[in-house]
Amino acid sequence: MNATATGGVPLRIDFVSDVVCPWCAIGLASLEQALERTRGEVQAELHFRPFELNPQLPPEGEDIAGHLQKKYGLSPAQLAESHERIRQRGAELGFTFAADRRRIYNTFDAHRLLHWAALEGSQIALKHALLRAYFTDGQNVSNHDTLVRIAGGTGLAPDRAREILASDTYASEVRAEEQLHRQNGINAVPAIIIDQQHLISGGQPMEVFERALRQIATAKTG
Repeated sequence: MNATATGGVPLRIDFVSDVVCPWCAIGLASLEQALERTRGEVQAELHFRPFELNPQLPPEGEDIAGHLQKKYGLSPAQLAESHERIRQRGAELGFTFAADRRRIYNTFDAHRLLHWAALEGSQIALKHALLRAYFTDGQNVSNHDTLVRIAGGTGLAPDRAREILASDTYASEVRAEEQLHRQNGINAVPAIIIDQQHLISGGQPMEVFERALRQIATAKTG
């Protein structure tokens, strides 16, 4: 269990996301600020669920500008505008997006480690560490040595992390979760599911999450 707020109405929050999704980082920061604002009113149990934006990517990844131009048909000017908008939103929330992020990577192994971290009670710490490693520090979050170091930095056992990465451990579990999300109509992230029935899509402002948390908690207490 990963509790981010104590006291109040218990709410389960499933945060479906990828660790190379900038709007997921923004959405998480907004959600966590909303949870702080509703502390004492809401008791949140936060779970991170896997979603790969680009499951076809090789481990070495792709140049991010070329990748986004190919995927979304954006011009260089549009890409620059998008990056600046993301940077500003992050700064407002206290999250740093590095200006020189050059590549986007395959994240399947990162999701396997997040699945393991949930079992160890360290999922939130690892999620934050992975987001910072990629967006702020520009690290390759598909590289096994990098992943082992990140996991170790959150208190997880580095040797066990390396064993998991060298095997297929938790691969079937991650794939099954990803398939379930897509079957349920989730094709973009972040997708935030509250109490397994209320869906909030996208990197919404803190006020949107705050209002939703209060409304759902009030309705739950009837």
